[in-house]
Amino acid sequence: MRPFWQRRIAKERIILLLREAEKIFSRNRKLAKRYIELARRIGMKYRVRMPRKYKRMICRNCHTLLRPGANCKVEIDSKLKVVVYTCQECGHVKRYPYKGKIRKKKSKRRSG
Repeated sequence: MRPFWQRRIAKERIILLLREAEKIFSRNRKLAKRYIELARRIGMKYRVRMPRKYKRMICRNCHTLLRPGANCKVEIDSKLKVVVYTCQECGHVKRYPYKGKIRKKKSKRRSG
């Protein structure tokens, strides 16, 4: 396994590349995709996990940045309690579970 300092630097670079991909996405999608591919390669080489926030923003099939309304459709399936992300570039579907609201039952006791 690689030394800790190399893995720390790799994680910093991954986060930097993904932030830049977010910034430039609206102007140049090809460059944003390139940044994502570089971040993935660094992560695989140094065995560093991608942060969950960014992992959910990237299509696992075509490796593009998912932006709702631009190239991604987001739906909530309340029956299955999942959020469904559909990439409009390749058609890949991702489902993430969520917890519904917990409602407190009102007690029907009356004082008196």
